[in-house]
Amino acid sequence: MSDITLLTASEMVSQMRAGQLSCKELCQAFLNKLEKQKGLNSFLTIAPEKVLARAEEAQAKIKAGSKEALLGIPVAVKDMILTKDLKTTCASKILENFIPPYTATCVNNLESRGAVVLGKTNMDEFAMGSSNENSAFGSVKNPWNPECVPGGSSGGSAVAVAARLAPLALGTDTGGSVRQPASFCGIAGMKPTYGRVSRYGVVAFASSLDQVGGFATNVRDLALLMSAVSGHDPMDSTSVKVDVPDFSALLGQDIKGLRLGMPKEYFIEGLSSEVKACIEAALKQLEKLGAKLVEVSLPNTELAVATYYILAPAEASSNLARYDGIRYGHRAKGTHELEELYEVSRSEGFGEEVKRRIMIGTYVLSSGYFDAYYLRAQKVRTLIANDFRTAFAKHCDLIVCPTAPTTAFKIGEKSSDPLAMYLNDIFTIPVNLAGLPGMSIPCGFDQKGLPVGLQLIGKPWDEAGLLKTAYAYESETDWHKRLPKIH
Repeated sequence: MSDITLLTASEMVSQMRAGQLSCKELCQAFLNKLEKQKGLNSFLTIAPEKVLARAEEAQAKIKAGSKEALLGIPVAVKDMILTKDLKTTCASKILENFIPPYTATCVNNLESRGAVVLGKTNMDEFAMGSSNENSAFGSVKNPWNPECVPGGSSGGSAVAVAARLAPLALGTDTGGSVRQPASFCGIAGMKPTYGRVSRYGVVAFASSLDQVGGFATNVRDLALLMSAVSGHDPMDSTSVKVDVPDFSALLGQDIKGLRLGMPKEYFIEGLSSEVKACIEAALKQLEKLGAKLVEVSLPNTELAVATYYILAPAEASSNLARYDGIRYGHRAKGTHELEELYEVSRSEGFGEEVKRRIMIGTYVLSSGYFDAYYLRAQKVRTLIANDFRTAFAKHCDLIVCPTAPTTAFKIGEKSSDPLAMYLNDIFTIPVNLAGLPGMSIPCGFDQKGLPVGLQLIGKPWDEAGLLKTAYAYESETDWHKRLPKIH
């Protein structure tokens, strides 16, 4: 293969170990490609000197015989995840020039396994959005059709992998922000169980929902990535002490007898007929592989979007209070009083969607409304989690459904209608509310040539089961091998 950027991460590791490819050569190939594909606007910060210096270090380790799983592999990192001495902006003007003093645990975990941070990717500001149009630094373009959105909020990371600008990428998923862009961009993306990956060093949006996830072009590479970043971290009080299995170990095992639940509430009016057809074809393929399809009910699904858009803004309102123009970040000029400094700094620094969610969150937490909104939403969240518990306890081992109700829509198409934009996350939000692992894999294309994603939802801590099932399906199809228009 003449273009080494089209290799899988596993193939890159094999070739570097065999001496057929150098780490510096690999990283330089991606840096060259990034320069050519600036129009996709997928990266916000790249530091070529740092990348090549890390590549030299990795090459020395390879020469010394090190067998780290990701040694020498370039990885893109969402610009919400702290990287010491490398700018982290959350795609917001309020943090436009912020350089963190330390690195997030998940990135440390990657680097300790030899990965090379390629750069920081564009996103919806503070991860608030489903289209990557809310970045203070411009929209990211979908490589399948640059007139379309890539999904959000981790759109830059999804595009980096889909356009082969990076073999692997990290994102965050609060209500679908890894799985939905993975679906729109035709790649594999996973949100693990809440508590599986440390959030230390990840800028907080909604702390009870945020989770670090990953992107790859294929399931095997995704398993390598998720194994590398998972594990308990004493620096994160929400990180859970559970063993991390070798996520690659079950790949290739058959799925005969596996019960796959199809939630009837996910096959509803509003689901694109083309998406539905692709999902149904994928289910038939899984059935051919020996899985058993069973209908299940998640009766509180219709309440998920409303619940999420009370709880997430409430937590965001609290988390974003720290950006006040005093300690770090943007500070307004020409103000004379403290309250004025707060107001003007925040008004200038935050974008419209972030302001909207801060105001919603502040409202639902305010005196007189807390019980009516926030407290009630927490109770409904429990009902949604119980729906999944019941389905898994009585009927199925995994749940399969669409990742998103449609394929990628045009840039600007839903910008003037926040509710239409919010409803785009209807199939991904319940997974975050319940704290479950979920992933999206490509399962077809619509008539416009845009990818469709199949979502797999698992029991807590069953990432290995999701990956095994996804790999079984992927091995019988070639959707993951298709290349976008821009690559």
